[in-house]
Amino acid sequence: MQTAMGVWRWRRNPLRRPTDLFEAWVAFAALVCVVLVAPAIGWVAGLQVDGQLQRAAVEQRHERHLVPAVVVRQATESAARASADPSAQQGAPYRTRIVAAWTAPDGSSHEGTVPAAEEPPLPGDRFRIWTDAHGRLVSQPLDPSAAAFHAGVAGLASAIGAAALVETVRRLVVRRLMHRRYIRLDRAWAAAGPDWGRAGAGS
Repeated sequence: MQTAMGVWRWRRNPLRRPTDLFEAWVAFAALVCVVLVAPAIGWVAGLQVDGQLQRAAVEQRHERHLVPAVVVRQATESAARASADPSAQQGAPYRTRIVAAWTAPDGSSHEGTVPAAEEPPLPGDRFRIWTDAHGRLVSQPLDPSAAAFHAGVAGLASAIGAAALVETVRRLVVRRLMHRRYIRLDRAWAAAGPDWGRAGAGS
């Protein structure tokens, strides 16, 4: 509102310079972009990211399976360091690692090192792990609600980024206008310098 009033105030002001009205219109355009365009960009970006993540979540739910596994023994230190699939447990809290056996959806048998489902792990305990169709360990499929959350964050970041870009452009334009005003002022002072302080100067 203040920006809009500034544009209106400079319309017929006798002290108005050409750059004053231009600066006011730049501020008004920046305000419109921040209020309308930036949220629209964030909304579109959020929808696109959500669509991609939701498709990825659906694909993961079809490709990954929760299969039963049984504890064989507790893993040795060297085996615990060499996990069957470190990326599958990336970001998970540390747990005692065990050697477990499981049967893949395709019927093949597997044995590998995985985090213990319970503490302390006991041989013969049963739990479930995520694998692909061939029994390779994988991470849990992406949850749709988590996908929507990440899409919302991406949309918000896009909106903030667009608004920051608009404000940066506005500041650069204003800085350029101020630079031009100072140049004109210096030229005016230089032209008035020889007659400054002389009686009747300018009469």
